[in-house]
Amino acid sequence: MMRAAIYWAPRLEDRLHALGSQWLGRDTETGATLAQPALPGLDIAEVTKDARLYGLHATLKPPFRLATSWAALRTDAMALAARTRPFALPPLHLAEHHGFLALLETERSAELQALCDAAVAGLDVHRAPPTEAEIARRRPERLTERQRENLHRWGYHYVFEDWWFHVTLSRRLDAAEMQVVRPALGAHLGEVPATRRRVTELCLFTQAGPGAPFLLAERLPLLG
Repeated sequence: MMRAAIYWAPRLEDRLHALGSQWLGRDTETGATLAQPALPGLDIAEVTKDARLYGLHATLKPPFRLATSWAALRTDAMALAARTRPFALPPLHLAEHHGFLALLETERSAELQALCDAAVAGLDVHRAPPTEAEIARRRPERLTERQRENLHRWGYHYVFEDWWFHVTLSRRLDAAEMQVVRPALGAHLGEVPATRRRVTELCLFTQAGPGAPFLLAERLPLLG
């Protein structure tokens, strides 16, 4: 079944869109396959396989199966975007995060947290409940009590206080792999992540079915 997600993604004119898409080997805007940079001694396609499936993004409302319709979700997402003011995104930096390489905020953004929280709660009427198998894959026995409550209530455990902005750019890496991948990715991105940018859009992504790549379906301008 199709899944939808609410993401942040860099604007088309932002150099991060081109560089990040090239690193992952796929442009979520067009679906085009892109030539990836060389990664000495490692298969970059394998290192980025999972991140490439989801595309260049940061999650606001995690992927979910629709309980309503695409038209209804789009209408409510447009309304959320229409009442949200554009705001500054803190500069990003490349960091190791739980063994993955990702772009993280250099400082927390209250506006970004508020937008994420509004997307999670305000659009939840459109989310079909997770199946028992989907819940089991999250290993609830390893989660905190609050995370388990979030998983059952919101379909995902890393929401609200447990959410963090991150743009994932690799699979989990061991120490030896990290020594190769991190400097290569840092050189590829240069100073672009630290560029001052504004959040001016809410991005609707779709996945046609299990294992299919996520595509950017529509950019909804923030008009508040």
